[in-house]
Amino acid sequence: MSNADRHGLIAKAVRDSGGATVQELAGLTGASEMTIRRDLDTLAAQGVLERVRGGARTLLLRGEEPPFALRAHEAIDAKRRIAARISALIADGESVLLDSGTTCLEVARLLRERPVTVMPLSLQAIHLVGETPGPATLVVPGGQPRAAEGALTGPLTLASLAALRFDTAVIGCCGLTAADGLTAYDLDDAAVKKAGIASARRVVAAADGSKLGHTAYAHVGPASLLHTLVTDTTAAAGEVAALEDGGTLVQTV
Repeated sequence: MSNADRHGLIAKAVRDSGGATVQELAGLTGASEMTIRRDLDTLAAQGVLERVRGGARTLLLRGEEPPFALRAHEAIDAKRRIAARISALIADGESVLLDSGTTCLEVARLLRERPVTVMPLSLQAIHLVGETPGPATLVVPGGQPRAAEGALTGPLTLASLAALRFDTAVIGCCGLTAADGLTAYDLDDAAVKKAGIASARRVVAAADGSKLGHTAYAHVGPASLLHTLVTDTTAAAGEVAALEDGGTLVQTV
């Protein structure tokens, strides 16, 4: 098991149960207790969990958005498959709006190697696209980054979106159902997603299976706004069918 896979398993176990001991995590992962202690120190430094005597406990309160650092360790393989499919849907020469979030960050990793114009809505993706010269043309919006998330929000972000038109908007989500549509945990983030959708000819949603069937606090819009949803095989079949009945093309990877 790689370090990344082990960290993801530890983060999920602590989040799901509220806490775990070093011994429990060693049994779960097959790693030594010394390795688990080092892993917990690393994850605590990243803000994924809280280190306590003999183990760790979650920092997440019920109903809160999981921190970016925690989400970055979850469903890594699925997010990379989703990103690869979305990249394949985008033609060379397109202008692309790229939402914030961990799945969209994987899309940024691929688009930076493509001859496209891309405007990311997070500091992480802006840095990723701009750190090395490549064929992609980077456009940087204004805005204020949300603490620990790096997602850009506020009047300057909304003004940047209002001034531009994109071929494709790649939108992440915190929740998506046929009944409640696209939802987010943060009202400012929801406003940015709405503006991003309005600025694009085509809207592609990037969401691993855990997001389907879940509804978050802030409403973005109905599922009918989405032209295409790219998700993974863990997505609930009933929810996928309901979204397809509503006119959204669903691609599962």
